[in-house]
Amino acid sequence: MRKIVAGKLHGIHVTEANLNYHGSITLDPDHCEAAGILPMEFVEIWNKNSGARISTYVILGERGSRCCILNGAAARTCQPGDPIIVCNSIYVNETHLTALKPRIVTFDQDNHIRDRLSYSVDLDASGRYSFSILDEANEALAISAAVSRA
Repeated sequence: MRKIVAGKLHGIHVTEANLNYHGSITLDPDHCEAAGILPMEFVEIWNKNSGARISTYVILGERGSRCCILNGAAARTCQPGDPIIVCNSIYVNETHLTALKPRIVTFDQDNHIRDRLSYSVDLDASGRYSFSILDEANEALAISAAVSRA
């Protein structure tokens, strides 16, 4: 089994840091649904400004609020306005890798959804993987690479 990206909120901006809450990250349910992130799911959080990396669980905030609130100890790792990446993951057998299509959502400064993307991994006849980032219409973007299976 391999740990694989399942979805990401890429470049969402912290709206609040609440040190006195019990812990977690509070997110707009609309954003979670767009990326396939579930309530109570553990996620990794990477702060693009400081490089801080933490793990915590998701709780849902008010729908449509565009909130991204770091709570408890997590509040010490981010400041309001910091762009962060929130990533969930899944364990899969390598034979199922090409069936996954992780959803990636990108944001503007006000946490409006800017892009809805997905990752795609394909396997060619010679056993080499290729990786593409697709937009909603499944058109390949500029980023792609091929690697041999190990």
